[in-house]
Amino acid sequence: MNLSEMSREQLVSFKNETEALYNDFKAQGLCLNMSRGNPCKEQLDLSLDMLNVFSDGGFMSECGTDVRNYGVLDGIPEAKKFFSEMIGVSEDEIIIFGNSSLNAMFFCVQLAYNKGVLGSKPWAQYDKVKFLCPVPGYDRHFKVTEFFGIEMINIPMTSTGPDMDMIEKLTAEDDSIKGIWCVPQYSNPDGICYSDDTVKRFANLKPAAKDFRIFWDNAYCIHHLTDDPKPILNLLAEAKKAGNEDIVYKFGSTSKVTFPGAGVAVMGASKNNIEAIKKALGISIIGYDKMNQLRHVKFFGTFANMCEHMKKHRDIIAPKFRLVCDKLDQEIAPLGIGSWTDPKGGYFVSFNAMNGCAKRIVQLCQEAGVTLTGAGATFPYGKDPDDKNIRLAPTYPPIEDLAKAMELFTICVKLASAEKLLSE
Repeated sequence: MNLSEMSREQLVSFKNETEALYNDFKAQGLCLNMSRGNPCKEQLDLSLDMLNVFSDGGFMSECGTDVRNYGVLDGIPEAKKFFSEMIGVSEDEIIIFGNSSLNAMFFCVQLAYNKGVLGSKPWAQYDKVKFLCPVPGYDRHFKVTEFFGIEMINIPMTSTGPDMDMIEKLTAEDDSIKGIWCVPQYSNPDGICYSDDTVKRFANLKPAAKDFRIFWDNAYCIHHLTDDPKPILNLLAEAKKAGNEDIVYKFGSTSKVTFPGAGVAVMGASKNNIEAIKKALGISIIGYDKMNQLRHVKFFGTFANMCEHMKKHRDIIAPKFRLVCDKLDQEIAPLGIGSWTDPKGGYFVSFNAMNGCAKRIVQLCQEAGVTLTGAGATFPYGKDPDDKNIRLAPTYPPIEDLAKAMELFTICVKLASAEKLLSE
């Protein structure tokens, strides 16, 4: 029975029964973590053989550089060739960074803030700088712009990507808007893939600010959960057709492909952007970890092999995503107290509770021993205006622990919803 249709007497009885179940869980002393999208041990084990690729003593890059030594600021050529295919750019449109694409994004914002973009005035010299933020979105993106004091504007997500009507209008009218955060394939946390029309509209944006940049974080471009993934259009290629190629920065990494703490991050952009960023980068570093770049190339050989490797990841984590959605279907759907995504890739399930319940659900879970991503984290400044969105991260816990965590989660959703309805 839908919870909102229950009489007060029925609702009180439901709450008391649910509270008893909750207290039983609380007495178990659980300690489970679903707060971040970390790969599990079995996923990390898939890449262990990478640690042995230098047993042949082959440390020379094809450019003649010993990868154990200094130099090659923007990445060894074989790594550029390998990763350019992953993010859809040419070999002269890519920089190979260290292990963190977030660090690469931070660097680009920092450079724009202190030195400007392709000769424009530094963002720090403007009275106000704004960024568009599709919501719900990635909390670490929002923390970067918040760190620099950049004002963030919420842009609602739709089933085809962010609200493009709103984006086109705002960017055309306001030259203080300097950028937008995007996760175009399997968005964090909704798992939405941007439609062809959305990508083309991004490529054809005519912002009032000439130093506007699209931060295109394609973190999950090969993280599929099905056999028939739908690729998204190549934004840089579409922007070139529109004579607009300088508008985009593309990012990707192997953080959830090999080892998050020892992966390879990459950035793709127009030649103009790449040269400007390389010039600034050369002041701060002589070269990133070329041994790690070559290690990845040796281990995979080809981009096609890396895609095959990702099927092994899918075999490990797809049952976990299925468990989460099945549990929600069984326990929450009949009560009408929430909605959620059933993603075809990426790392999260996005759950929307009744308005005003997310913080309470997270609190209840925490007090019973299950840590979730903080309520509000998927919005700028940690402020979900409806207090309803919760990002669920199924990948890290063993599936037995995940089943227990989801049982508790559904109990907490029921309890918080009943409390909410009784308070009205």
